[in-house]
Amino acid sequence: MTCICSVPKSHSGVKSIAVRVLATTDLHMHMLGYDYFADRPSGRLGLSRAAALIARARQTARNCLLFDNGDGLQGSPMGDYLAEMDDIGARQPHPAIAAMNALGYDAATIGNHDFSFGLGFLRRTLEGAEFPVVSTNLRPHHPLPVQAHALLTRQFHDDQGRTHALRIGVLGFLPPQTVEWERGLKAEIEVQDILLAARTGIAALREQGAELIVALAHSGIGALAPAPMMENAATALAALPGIDVVIAGHTHRVFPSADHPQGPGIDARRGTLAGKPAVMPGFWGSHLGVIDLRLEPLAQGWRIADFTCRAEPVGADEDHPAVTGPALSAHRQTLRHFRRRIGRTERPLSSYFSLIGEDPGLRLVAMAQRWHVRRALRGTRWQDLPILSAVAPFRAGGRGGPQHYTDVPAGRLTLRNIADLYLFPNRICAIRLTGAELCEWLERSASMFLRIEPGKPDQPLIDPEFPSYNFDIIDGLGWQIDLSRPPRYAPDGKLAHPDSHRICALTHRMRPVAPDQPFILVTNSYRLSDSGLFAPVTAGRPVLLDSSCPTREVLRRYVAQRRVLAPNPRAGWSFRPLPGTSVLFETGPAAAGHLDGLSTPVEPAGIAPDGFLRLRLRLHL
Repeated sequence: MTCICSVPKSHSGVKSIAVRVLATTDLHMHMLGYDYFADRPSGRLGLSRAAALIARARQTARNCLLFDNGDGLQGSPMGDYLAEMDDIGARQPHPAIAAMNALGYDAATIGNHDFSFGLGFLRRTLEGAEFPVVSTNLRPHHPLPVQAHALLTRQFHDDQGRTHALRIGVLGFLPPQTVEWERGLKAEIEVQDILLAARTGIAALREQGAELIVALAHSGIGALAPAPMMENAATALAALPGIDVVIAGHTHRVFPSADHPQGPGIDARRGTLAGKPAVMPGFWGSHLGVIDLRLEPLAQGWRIADFTCRAEPVGADEDHPAVTGPALSAHRQTLRHFRRRIGRTERPLSSYFSLIGEDPGLRLVAMAQRWHVRRALRGTRWQDLPILSAVAPFRAGGRGGPQHYTDVPAGRLTLRNIADLYLFPNRICAIRLTGAELCEWLERSASMFLRIEPGKPDQPLIDPEFPSYNFDIIDGLGWQIDLSRPPRYAPDGKLAHPDSHRICALTHRMRPVAPDQPFILVTNSYRLSDSGLFAPVTAGRPVLLDSSCPTREVLRRYVAQRRVLAPNPRAGWSFRPLPGTSVLFETGPAAAGHLDGLSTPVEPAGIAPDGFLRLRLRLHL
């Protein structure tokens, strides 16, 4: 949702400068208004659509700055294709960088996913940038075309048309957890605490004469109180003296917005963090962040006298040639590559009902993971242990909106479908866990659901603060979730209700799981990081396999070998019956065409204001 305020007006009798700050974030290689997973144009995303807004915003403001906030290189089939071809270099600039050059970006930072294809690819990509790339808390062990901070000098005009040279400092930050999420980076880079690095950067820029400091924070909007190595540090960062403007990102939210949670230091309607102007312009090019500043002179330098902030959604039919030109060739090559057929599915593969226990596509991923690990451990001392497979739905609505679902029709399977079924470039890993540890793993997943009061109808089921990519199901086990109990863990992984246990009737092959019973659990490299919801469960556990093979490639090989598939949609878990109780959950409106194939009866309950389809689930036997 958009929160738009009026443009600051000139203060009578005072010489002032109006400066418009424009920002994009988390583009994830969605250069064009095209949904590669659905293989059709989309009016809701794309840098080409955001660029049309940029052009229009520049027409109505004399003094403009344009920034990007990172995570631009990975996250779409085009990004994967370009990394796979790996022919980016001085003679062949990356289409994303070529488009940003053409649009005249003033500076950019990098995000954690920009490292997903390795430092070599990132280095060659950034070498083509004609604008400074700043990363204040990054410490590479070998040179990268990245600087700790940048000082921009821009000739801006005041209300009377007089010219002033303003010195704008730019800092950039990425989550300190980046080296934990991408473990191969630990020997290559260090990432400092955001607030610690910011204080050093602010002092350096002030010494160089910066009159305005903009923080490009590839970091979410979190607590105002500082904490060491904060992942979502944008609010605490804004509170630092010397920071004037904050561009936030990483968590794919829209800010300011009436839908964004308020909190200490967070004014989601005015668009301030710790009282400073701030924006977070969505993801995939869904929005353009716009901050209009009114600067007034001091004895030395300038101060922000007034400001407005907004996140403007992109238009459905507008594109800009500065982006379509550099991206069109790669777009066509991507389509040809990802339309290659590799197999066939006898039933539709959709994620509309993942959160109530039915997702044949998720079962397919689980089967491929188990197949790969079983082969890899053959002949080892672990080969006789039961192998389980943990998977989570990556596209299941949430902040992505009512179209953000996997929906593969029955028939041929292409590389595009494989990319849809497994979105991220994770690697397959396997660890050894006990039955008690598996139960704790599932307790964390069960935090997805709100507490339900028995005997009441139509209670909301899903906690909107819990992302679906953290909702792991473990294929090979059976269990029930008791929704009458509060979640044991909060969405951030903190122990919320120590005496609560939602997971019950945990079985393997129809037999109760003993607390000390050993298992092999197939998971992904992200789950083995030292941070995140599942980090306490994986910490110190024996790693039996840390494969160099991406999960998506394993899935492709599995489908190519089997050729024709018909995975069972049931995930092996259910909600514990609560007589006289019903819940409502939201899914994509296209789910209405799949209701007849469900083994769990649901009833349509209307369309929500945000476009999701509401379904009623009765929690009886």
